Amino acid sequence: MKDTSRQKTNRDAILDATDRLLARSGYKKMSIDDLAKEVGIGKGSVYLHFESKEEIALSHIDRIIERLKNNLTEIATRDASCEKKLRAMLFERVMFRFDSVQHYSQSLNELLASLRPRLLERRKRYFEEEAQIFAGVIEEGKKLGIFDAKSPAEIAGSLIDATNALLPYSLSAYELGERSELETKAKQVADLLLHGLVKR
Repeated sequence: MKDTSRQKTNRDAILDATDRLLARSGYKKMSIDDLAKEVGIGKGSVYLHFESKEEIALSHIDRIIERLKNNLTEIATRDASCEKKLRAMLFERVMFRFDSVQHYSQSLNELLASLRPRLLERRKRYFEEEAQIFAGVIEEGKKLGIFDAKSPAEIAGSLIDATNALLPYSLSAYELGERSELETKAKQVADLLLHGLVKR
């Protein structure tokens, strides 16, 4: 019988090491040997969990998005007004991604260029899953008479599309700028988007 808790620990350790090596070396210079050494396991053990370096990097991004979705769900279930929850969710989806990759923002373009075809498939799924969480809050606000929303799912998709322009995957390392600058932009965009959604 396999020790699944140990496998999960090794898998997470490999993804943690990926994060560190992306910051230190970048995607192109990172190797399976480097990952194995960083974790303190054999190279073969890395291949027990992942087929390739590309799969490791994609799984690293998947993990960031899973954590983000957990944060969005937590915000969506808070005891707060729908408007406050939606504003916090819009802000979180931008800033969480920024915070997750800012320590390797210089090598981000290289990583994304290398993963582009497979990442684009995943991004569509990421955005759809995030939109479902947003749609729940919009539906709640619609029922309470707070939001003027004929189709919560369509509006959620539009909110996702509108804030995508601020994501690290859409901006170069230079365009990302400082956290404080992005924070200001994210708040402004959230306020603008909510202004059009709230009944007056």
